[in-house]
Amino acid sequence: MDKELEVSNILIVESKNDKHFIQAFINYLNCNIEIHPPIKIKEDDYEPLEGLNQAKLKTALKALQAEIQKKDIKKIGIIIDIDNYTKQERLNFIDDCIKDVFNEAGTLSNTGQFSNIPIGSGDDIQLSCYLTNVDGQGELETVLKTIKKEDSPHADCLEAWKDCIQRKGKSIKDKDFDKFWVDMYIRFDTCSNQEKKQAERKCSMKNFNYVMENKKDIWDFEHPALNDLKNFLRLFCD
Repeated sequence: MDKELEVSNILIVESKNDKHFIQAFINYLNCNIEIHPPIKIKEDDYEPLEGLNQAKLKTALKALQAEIQKKDIKKIGIIIDIDNYTKQERLNFIDDCIKDVFNEAGTLSNTGQFSNIPIGSGDDIQLSCYLTNVDGQGELETVLKTIKKEDSPHADCLEAWKDCIQRKGKSIKDKDFDKFWVDMYIRFDTCSNQEKKQAERKCSMKNFNYVMENKKDIWDFEHPALNDLKNFLRLFCD
């Protein structure tokens, strides 16, 4: 008798920091999602893309084709930043990658909805996506800035700095400002004196895994900005 295939739902995320955040949020939801990455990287349970382009997403999807032969994969979720693109542009981006790898895949009509991928054995895999955003734009740091839970005097004072450089004829992109803000919030508003002795390891986005494993309470996981992400993740809870 053939060995029964392991049933898996797979989540692909864009970066290591996305991975750490999503894992902490799943744990918070107490959701029993068994997620196996298409490519093992150390002991991680997600496949990070380390910056997004079509070639990297296609590589991750092609790895899934090999995994399909070994595991009973039921659902695939893709989480990427919307950045400054429109929702439809991002859906088209993902759709093009999926159809290049899985020729008979259905079209993704919306986030949080499944399209079917026939796999040749009479079964279909369901695939859905989510676009990380706040009010239709941004990325992980945009979300983190929005859902911060603690007082943030150090980070908030960066607004005065931003006004200052604008008066001097300089500018900073919103994307870069949000990254700067989150760095300051973690380092100066939520890092203990003891942790500051190892600031790079315990008080920085560079080692965001420490923050999400040990200081996740600095974020408000009940914030309405996370409602759509919460609903998306629950699609994979069965």
